[in-house]
Formats: sequence, structure tokens, C-alpha cells
Amino acid sequence: MNEHISPLQIAIEKIQDYLEQDQRAQAVESFLQLAPGDQVEIFNLLNEEQSAIILDLLDIDATADLFDRLRDSDTLEAAENLSLEDLADVLEEMQPDEAADLLGDLPPEQASQALDEMEDSGDVLPLLAYSDESAGGRMTTEFIAMLKETSVEEGLTLLRKISPDHEVPYYVFVIDQEKKLSGVLGLRELVIANPKTKIKDIMDPDVTRVGSQMDQEDVAQVMTRHSLSAIPVVDEQDHMLGVITHDDILDVISEEATEDMYRLAAVASSELEPDSPVRQHIRGRLPWLFLNTLTALFAAWIISNYESIIAQVAALAVFQSVVAGLGGNASSQTVAVIVRSIALGRTSPKKIWDVLGRELVVGIFQGFAVGAIVAVGVWLWRGNPFLGIVVGIAILANLVVAGLVGALIPLTLKAFGRDPALASSVLVTAVTDSVGFLIFLSLAAYFLPHL
Repeated sequence: MNEHISPLQIAIEKIQDYLEQDQRAQAVESFLQLAPGDQVEIFNLLNEEQSAIILDLLDIDATADLFDRLRDSDTLEAAENLSLEDLADVLEEMQPDEAADLLGDLPPEQASQALDEMEDSGDVLPLLAYSDESAGGRMTTEFIAMLKETSVEEGLTLLRKISPDHEVPYYVFVIDQEKKLSGVLGLRELVIANPKTKIKDIMDPDVTRVGSQMDQEDVAQVMTRHSLSAIPVVDEQDHMLGVITHDDILDVISEEATEDMYRLAAVASSELEPDSPVRQHIRGRLPWLFLNTLTALFAAWIISNYESIIAQVAALAVFQSVVAGLGGNASSQTVAVIVRSIALGRTSPKKIWDVLGRELVVGIFQGFAVGAIVAVGVWLWRGNPFLGIVVGIAILANLVVAGLVGALIPLTLKAFGRDPALASSVLVTAVTDSVGFLIFLSLAAYFLPHL
């Protein structure tokens, strides 16, 4: 029966049993035997009291390794259980970019005190000047750089001396005397080259780089497009500032995907979890419900203008939801396709007319297909061909509008520098519902003598 229990579940139960029996040494020993990724998973599954005990038993290095891998919100919560002195020690052992993220999330007074307590904050301080979602905010200052005139033999001696951490990317970035980026080479090329050869003679001068202010999503696109495991970050004068590694970009892709998914579902905060505080849920979800209320009332106002027609033909009340529902679903399809395409860099506002033209054709074909079937079905059901015509034409028109609106809103938002995922179901469905009701009821008013 236990064969279906995952090793991770066995580990969490084992650690929890140790903690319940107050066998703290065994608990932390079992925790440290786990792979780093499993440690993060287990730590997140422990309750607040249990995670505080584990954190208290970890040494500085183990705590720093854990903090490097936790999500920012979880790191901030865990850091609250540390004394100022321990926090400063942990920050010094963390990756510079992760330490800067934590300092940026801490209350200003606590962050300032922690910086003062640190013995060496030189790698972290420069990163605090950048936005968390920029290339500068994502980069680390731990990388291998050598001067152009360095020989291969000198370069290998330097590598042995600095003994880079295993997480430092296995690229050697080549700079000149002014620290401007000149080239790049892999460690393999360095190892197999003639010891007397100058690095400038074996480097690749064509280096893909990004500016420090570039948005992290754009950086992810560049790294994915060029299949890079690390990318250098430079300032406006091409001075090398830091490096963004593949693991950071994986975090970015995950964060951006979560953010887009939440926004398409009309949830403002991408930090929400099922166990998040109630006030955080309300703050992230209630504003969109207020907006939804306003748009629903607007759609209701449109319907109210046709009350007398609906009173004469009660069947209209039955079918108006069909028209609006199909429009909402079609627009959601378009929004999902367009937002994903924008996120992957495959579509931009410059292509708006091509996109709208294609969506117009798709909307017409889908509208004819669905509208014709529904029209025949309504005719056979209600025995009135004109009612079928009204419903069919309304569906055709609304599916065309849905395709155009579903593409236009995210592309427009992108053109104005806003997140296209803001074109959530609330915004787009509001338009398709309102337009759908207007088209359907206007057609009904025109064909009223036959209905």
C-alpha cells in the first residue's frame, strides 16, 4: 500500500515525526540529507512553528543555500525569524542577486541595519539600485572576467586561485582595461588552448548582451532565442555589470507565466496561494469583481432598453445568453493566443493589421459554422425560421467582434507599455457581452413582426 507514497511524502512525515517528538537533531539531519530542491519543498510544507525550528537549527551556510532557492515571499517570511546578526551573516553567504532581492523586500529600517551589520556588502549594494524586474535586478555580480591581454596560462592560474562556485556560469567574459565587454569564451576553449596564447585570440567577439534596464521578460526571450545558459549585463557605455544565469531565467519564465495566468483570470496578485491571508486574497481579487459588477450593470442597461421587445417575445430571454456566452468564449480563446504570442515575442503591435485581418477571417468562418447550426436548431426547436435567423446572425456578428476585440485589447495595451495580460476575461467579455446583447436585441427589434 505504501508503494504509491512518494519519497518526498515519506521525508516530510519523518521530519514532522522527529519534530513532534522533540528530536530536533534528527529532524535537521534528515532535512540536510535531502537534495536542495527537496529541502525547499519540505520547508514550504512545514507549518510555521516547524519551519522556524528547522531554520533555528541550520547553520549560516545551509540557511543561505535555502534562502537562495526559496521564493522571495517565503524568504522574507523566513528572514523574520532571524536575529539581525544572523540575517547579516546569511546575506553575506547568499548569492548577491538573491541577497539584494531580500534586502529590497525587507522594511527599509531593517534592511539598512542589516547592511550596516554586514562585513562586506560591496557585491550587493550596486544591485539595490535596479528594479527587481529589470536585467540589473536579476543579475549577479559573481562571474569570471579576464583582460584581453591575459594569456591562457595566466587565466588557468587565476581560475585555480579564485576557485569559482559551482553556480558561477562556465563562461569567461573578456574585458578591456576600462571593463568594457570585448568577448566571451567557454572554459573548454580555455583549457585546451596553447598556454602562451592570448585570450583575445581565442575569444568570440560577438557577444549577445542586454542593458541593465531591460525588462526581465525581454531578457528571457533573448536567452531563449539564443539558447544561452548565461548572458552578460552592461551599462550604456558597454561596461560589464553582471551576469544573468539560466536558473534566474527559469524563475522569470515561471513568474511571468503565473502572472499572466492570474491576470487572465482577473486576479491582481501573482503571489496568491490557497493558504495566503484572507486580506491578501481580498486585495488581489475584490477590485476586479467591482469592475466586473460595473460592466455587468452596463450590459444589463443595454438589455433594459429592449424590455418591451423581450416582453413580447419571451424566447429572446432564453437565447440572448447563448449569443453572449459564445462571444465570451471566443474572445477568451483569442486573448489566450495573442497574450502567449506577445510573451514569446512572436507578435507585436506592429503586426496589428495582419493579426486583426486573420482574426476577422477566423471569426467569419467560426461564426458561419456555429451560427448556421444554432439557427437550424432554433428553427426546429421553436418552429420559427426568423427566430433562428436572428440568433444565427447575432452569433456570427458577435464571434467576429470577439475575435477583433480579443486581439485588439492586448495589442493596444502592449503598445502603451502595459501588460497585455490585463486584457482579462473581465475586460474582453464585458465588451463581447454588451455588443452581443446589442446586436441580438437590435436584430430582434427589426424582425419583431415575424417573431
